[in-house]
Amino acid sequence: MSNTSSVVLREERKVENKDVRILIVDDEAMIADSLRKHLVAEGYSVDTAATGAEAIERFDQGGHHLAICDLQLPDMDGLEVMRHMKDARPNTEVIVVTGYGSVQRAVDATKAGAFYFVEKPFDFEELQPLVDKALERRELVAEAVSMRRQLSTRSEYFNIIGSSKQMQTIYETIESVAKSDANVLIVGESGTGKELIANAIHYNSLRSKKTFIKVNCAALPKELIESELFGHTKGAFTGAHADKEGLVQHAAGGSLLLDEIAEMPVELQPKLLRVLQERSYRKIGSEKTYSVDFRLICSTNRLPADAIREGLLRDDLFYRISTITIHVPPLRERSEDIQLLTEHFLKMYAKKYDRPITGVSQAAYQRLFAHGWPGNVRELQNVLERAVLLAKGTRIEPFDLPFENGTLPEGAAAAAWDVPPNMTLEDVEKLVIERTLQRTGGNKQAAANLLGIYRPRLYSKIKKYNIDVGTLVSA
Repeated sequence: MSNTSSVVLREERKVENKDVRILIVDDEAMIADSLRKHLVAEGYSVDTAATGAEAIERFDQGGHHLAICDLQLPDMDGLEVMRHMKDARPNTEVIVVTGYGSVQRAVDATKAGAFYFVEKPFDFEELQPLVDKALERRELVAEAVSMRRQLSTRSEYFNIIGSSKQMQTIYETIESVAKSDANVLIVGESGTGKELIANAIHYNSLRSKKTFIKVNCAALPKELIESELFGHTKGAFTGAHADKEGLVQHAAGGSLLLDEIAEMPVELQPKLLRVLQERSYRKIGSEKTYSVDFRLICSTNRLPADAIREGLLRDDLFYRISTITIHVPPLRERSEDIQLLTEHFLKMYAKKYDRPITGVSQAAYQRLFAHGWPGNVRELQNVLERAVLLAKGTRIEPFDLPFENGTLPEGAAAAAWDVPPNMTLEDVEKLVIERTLQRTGGNKQAAANLLGIYRPRLYSKIKKYNIDVGTLVSA
């Protein structure tokens, strides 16, 4: 590289470093001043402190990105100073400096959160790469925190609707595994959105520009599924009038979704297992081996343990396809997403059918929250489409919903009751829970069954709304 290029790169580096603040904590003035001059020459903004108390004061006022801290200070233990920094701003990186004989304490500092340690005496050329790496790690950690924060506030992710904690966990899992080629198994009841999650994995992966082949194992006739997946040669069986490529080959370079994998014939599962192990397969009627490269995503509405126990799914295949397992909660376990989903489908169908529907009444929301949703999100979507088509006014009302003349369905919270005016959706949910607990005499398991949720979830709702069950029952 020419001298001119080196100068240009150095100047660019200074510009990049100008917003980075570094705190040097060392009572040896010569070392602190020399280090400060070197870092300033690299473009950094640098403060110095000679004591622990001064360091803490400067740090609390300064917003430093990195601290270089000596463990031997005249007024306090440098490890104590470091702990203060990490407690006050965990994203600040700390490089500790140690003298001869205190290496073990430096190791302890590293265990307590320090990025690294250097022993005195040291050259700046030794320290500079550590400064670069510490700041790089700080930036990566900050990006990860920012990503998690974005995910935690998302109400929509690759066409998946939901802001509940369960859905945020799924979003984070997708972000973590999509770029890999790990096999993914998606488990959830019918209508929970398993295919949308499979879409998100593929279209967020490195294979997103390649084909995404989807196969419903339950929809294909048992005698045809092997041919559909792996293809056949002409004359391999009656009706095989020409060679045929299988869907496995069509997925080459992309992803393959095997929906309802537990419905695949058990006698065919060993062949799929061999394909996953050897990355090659044979067409029906052929001795030729074909190589194939695809990312496998499977889904099932059965609990894998049940499917294995019932002989529907081989355990060796299960272990192969479930490197990552994503459990999709039923809608009744994420009722806080009902409003988001309702608003989404309302806008979608109002636009599709050109209907002047602007919202949902509180009484109608009461019905939606109280329903058990055995068909999950798909059922809610169908209910909203029907309501948009049949609504007489500009809002969805209880009588627009297919719940037996607008009353609560059997097994929901309680007999129909009026919703007091000006209630929020959380007020409605709290009221539904309170009335259900009254109906069951405070029996939480019975109330959970009526509400269509698991008992631990009912407990969390009782705690969230500060519901006094004893008072309810005695009232």
